Amino acid sequence: MKQKKLILCTIFILFTFLATPAAVYAGESHEDDEDRPLAPYMIILNQENASLEHFPLKETTVSTNIDGVIAATTVTQTYANEGKTPINASYVFPAPTGVTVHGMQMIIGNHIITAQIKEKEEAKTEYEEAKSEGKSASLLEQQRPNVFTMDVANIMPGDNVRIELFYTELITPSEGSYQFVFPTVVGPRYAGLLEDTDENGWVETPYLPENTSSPGKYDINVTLSAGVPIADISCSSHKIKVIKDTDSFARIGLAPDDAGDFAGNRDFILDYKLNGEEVNCGLMLNTGEDENYFLLMVQPPERQKPEEILPREYIFVLDVSGSMDGYPLDTARGLIKNLVSNLRSSDCFNLVLFSDDTTLMSSRSLKATDKNIREALDFIEDKEGGGGTELAPAIETALSVPANNDMVRSIVVITDGYVSGEKEIFELIDNNLGSVSFFPFGIGSSVNRYLIDGIAKSGLGEAFVVTDSSEAASTAETFRTYIESPVLSDIQVTYDGFDVYDVEPHSLPTLFAQKPIVVYGKWRGEAAGEIKITGKTGDRHAYSQTLSVSETPPLENNDAIRYLWARKRIERLTDYGINENNPDIKDEVTEIGLKYSMMTPYTSFIAVMETVRNPAGSSTDIDQPLPLPLEVSNLALGGYRIGSEPGEALLAVMAVTILAGGYVKRRRKSLRKG
Repeated sequence: MKQKKLILCTIFILFTFLATPAAVYAGESHEDDEDRPLAPYMIILNQENASLEHFPLKETTVSTNIDGVIAATTVTQTYANEGKTPINASYVFPAPTGVTVHGMQMIIGNHIITAQIKEKEEAKTEYEEAKSEGKSASLLEQQRPNVFTMDVANIMPGDNVRIELFYTELITPSEGSYQFVFPTVVGPRYAGLLEDTDENGWVETPYLPENTSSPGKYDINVTLSAGVPIADISCSSHKIKVIKDTDSFARIGLAPDDAGDFAGNRDFILDYKLNGEEVNCGLMLNTGEDENYFLLMVQPPERQKPEEILPREYIFVLDVSGSMDGYPLDTARGLIKNLVSNLRSSDCFNLVLFSDDTTLMSSRSLKATDKNIREALDFIEDKEGGGGTELAPAIETALSVPANNDMVRSIVVITDGYVSGEKEIFELIDNNLGSVSFFPFGIGSSVNRYLIDGIAKSGLGEAFVVTDSSEAASTAETFRTYIESPVLSDIQVTYDGFDVYDVEPHSLPTLFAQKPIVVYGKWRGEAAGEIKITGKTGDRHAYSQTLSVSETPPLENNDAIRYLWARKRIERLTDYGINENNPDIKDEVTEIGLKYSMMTPYTSFIAVMETVRNPAGSSTDIDQPLPLPLEVSNLALGGYRIGSEPGEALLAVMAVTILAGGYVKRRRKSLRKG
């Protein structure tokens, strides 16, 4: 009887959605429609409504200068109104998770307006007032540490409005290789059908259908000044052209592509190595007007494999949601096959599959025998992607598997990360730390790196990203090598005769890979004394390294270090912790944002041109549609805005069916629990 009611409920939901204007749109703006779907949705413009006004963002240009280990990036977004009425544009875009956004300018004609950093609500109010008064204005807000929204008001017919954003980040090597990553598009985020999305409105972002490129241009240019000879410059994500002016200086840009390949639908990933050398940062000192800052980067010892390796237990948590369908899931299957097939006989493993529901392979982890490995591979072989991305219940399921105290447990999360409830997941991991470490694998061309990095940092593990199926085998090998033995543990940094304070991070985790130890802080008095780094190597031998502070001359006007320190402090307070609603934390983060003129969860950039340019006040709100990330299908979207073609109506039915199916699955789950 219950099942019949569920089926009838599904049919009722289907026809209700089809009859509701919120489910079907014709490519128009519906800012006042409170019933619009709280999910990523597809927009297909029919011939009648197709207009350049739907794509006010005409061009994005990324220009990065990497000097040693510090990267400074300028992102220029050019908006244009080629229609006949004033428009207001809204655009969602990503940034690397570790960057400091510390400046913005708005250029309209010959007018250059430098944005001011203000408390978030104050900036929002000022923007809305300027918008209603007919003034041109721009507002930059942080939705996640790696997701921002740009709102531009009163773009007049014929206007070209340029917005320039300024970022700073640190580039650190791992195992002798350097990597610069710039995300170009935000993938769809699944909020959950029953999740409160009041704080996550940005998941409503409109998307173009799969394999449809945005008409705007996207260009990326990098200058690389290493100070030592550069070797092996490569880019796995895009075709590039490289001009080496000297052995240590190179210019990298996108190569002309006759096929018209769109660059803005996947992460730009630039890898490079140095000829047998590292950028030996050591110690950098900065003297400022009111405070002094330091950056300490020390190379750890070479990897030393211990004679005995403790038995390990691996629980693989695999995302089989709609956004993983096709290439991502195929790659994930290959990755798991590689990892499981190469486990030692003393190891154990288990599998958790999740979309709307969670499926556990075995109530207890299994020995890595040939028979169990074959069963595991059969378990995932025919799985197809579909449904939402309920990651938190899947992690809870993995944690509930009885632990063997004689084994070292690692939970390996394999996903594209297209989920919005990151804080809930970080809190769940933080509350269960102890004898388990978390190692996330991001699969796809534009993964949610905030989630992937956050799982690793809150779970005391390391993040891995696979952008192509050909990388799966090598990444699996890197993972096995990585966790087999630590490079340096029990790390301590002490300061003798060097007066430091506000040091970040407070403590250093075990290093599994050969990558630098990075510490930020402030100092006062004389640049004198010593810094000593101690720890234990993989074979438990003592390790020690000492740096003389007086041998490092302080630099003036090196603002990058102060921004990096501020970003690290905010990261600890808000990004991967559970302090978001703590009023003291909010006040401290707001104060940092205002003092350092930088983006935080509680501060925003606002630029207003005081001239009233639209006295009539009438304008049209446009949400800039994004291209779906490369290799991501329409199944990643939870709702549709469509035109009037029959095929588009069929897509609407498919979308509602997916939503209704997800509801039924969740309802059945709650009935079983009840």
